[in-house]
Amino acid sequence: MRPLYFLLLSAATLTACTQQEEQADAFGNFEADPVSVGAEASGRLVWFDVREGEHLAADRLIGLVDTSLLYLQKQQVLATMQALGKKTQDPLPQIEVLQEQRNYQVGERKRIEALLADKAATPKQLDDINAQIAVLDKQIDAARKQSQTANRGILSENDPLRAQLAILDEQLDRCYIRNPVSGTVLTKIAEADEMVAPGGPLYRIAPLDTLILRAYISGNQLASVKLGQNLYIQVDGTDKSYNGRITWISDQSEFTPKMVQTKDERINLVYAVKIAVPNDGSLKIGMPAEVYFSMPPQQQEQ
Repeated sequence: MRPLYFLLLSAATLTACTQQEEQADAFGNFEADPVSVGAEASGRLVWFDVREGEHLAADRLIGLVDTSLLYLQKQQVLATMQALGKKTQDPLPQIEVLQEQRNYQVGERKRIEALLADKAATPKQLDDINAQIAVLDKQIDAARKQSQTANRGILSENDPLRAQLAILDEQLDRCYIRNPVSGTVLTKIAEADEMVAPGGPLYRIAPLDTLILRAYISGNQLASVKLGQNLYIQVDGTDKSYNGRITWISDQSEFTPKMVQTKDERINLVYAVKIAVPNDGSLKIGMPAEVYFSMPPQQQEQ
């Protein structure tokens, strides 16, 4: 009797599971959309603070590529700019000398004008003084303009240096590796002290607050789904269910993956769909789940 009892019990359990599976409209597994984070600069990775399974906030500083060479190049550009500043001409000493000569001639003009009033000087003497003052005015103006022209030529060399300095500052900033998105580190690829290149992946991170359930539907079911549609998700092996939303539907059919059982086993071609499911912390990458277009019978009974 006991073997017969267990045989009947096993058959009943298998029948119940088969009936439950037949009630599901689709099946799939949870996955995430990971982001591969790489360095933007080349060199030795002098510092790298990333651990697998760790949650990283967006814009968090997690690594640094060696900046020694770029720093020295920046100091060289700054020194060149400083040296150019010392080459500029200061017209003030020359102008001060000319101004003193002009002040003297202005004093002489006042003296000649007084003598001319007393008829002790001639008009030619006054004309000569005025001519000398005019010459000094032109010399002062010429010295000022000549200095400005020379300084503009010297300082114009600063423009390409400023552009080079901006490039170096940008390159230095790219040596600092910042986490681009908030999420959990899935895979750590690089280690500190390794040589890295621009674009080379350092780690992979994915936001796990919302997982993606990749499920497969038959061609007959294709007309029953659309983007943005809300579905019900039942996690295998538990009585927990979640609400999901379709974010992507494949426009090409494919053969049924071996790990997926469709509702109708006679259909060989299926369409992949992605369903965004909010994660309460219980969902893990790779977990299998069932998809229902309407509320599961378990919830209807509740």
